[in-house]
Amino acid sequence: MELHHGQTVERIIRRNGYSIAELARIIKVNRRSVYNWFNQRHLKPEIIFRIGSVLNHDFSSEFPSLFVKGETIGKTTFHYTESAENAPGLEDANWKDKYIDLLEKYNELLQLCIKNKGMILFILPLQCLLYF
Repeated sequence: MELHHGQTVERIIRRNGYSIAELARIIKVNRRSVYNWFNQRHLKPEIIFRIGSVLNHDFSSEFPSLFVKGETIGKTTFHYTESAENAPGLEDANWKDKYIDLLEKYNELLQLCIKNKGMILFILPLQCLLYF
């Protein structure tokens, strides 16, 4: 049986009593991205590494094929290794996260336009629309 990365990471986060919102804020992603990670069978080692850094948790015991003890993070030492089995779908997951972020920003802009009856498009400069 193959290990589900997202569910394993979620279990560790919840067991440590960490707030999803706080975790998302610290690693500079939105909460939706974190919840999407929980649903993914394979996560990028970089994502697991970042979460482990925030939680001060060594994921090498949960993911021995991804992480090996050796690189320092806080009091815990480990580093990740890429394996051929992790390559498929990792780039797709990255694009999915970017797409979801873009959709969320677009929805926020639409709600703002509806709230202000479309006047917001004439007030905001183009740069604000691109980075909103």
